[in-house]
Amino acid sequence: MSQGKNYVVYILECRDQTLYTGVTTDLERRLRQHRAGIGAKYTRGRSPLKLRLVEAGKTRSEALRLEREIKEMTRQQKMRLIAERGLAVEEAEKF
Repeated sequence: MSQGKNYVVYILECRDQTLYTGVTTDLERRLRQHRAGIGAKYTRGRSPLKLRLVEAGKTRSEALRLEREIKEMTRQQKMRLIAERGLAVEEAEKF
């Protein structure tokens, strides 16, 4: 597997206001999968989904480490992370 810096860690906010964190090398494709109901089992039936955070330019190991760190955070910590580093509304609407 490639160790290049082409991995993305992302957070989606689901319709029920829960947060889903994932890793991909192709964010647009992965978002299409989530929205079509063929992404992660967790996001099925929770549309519409809003992209709240994108951390790009990671190696595979960096991305997996960050994903694990985020998943261990409380909702309050995740919301603080989104407030500090998340996408602006205009950016999020592009996806």
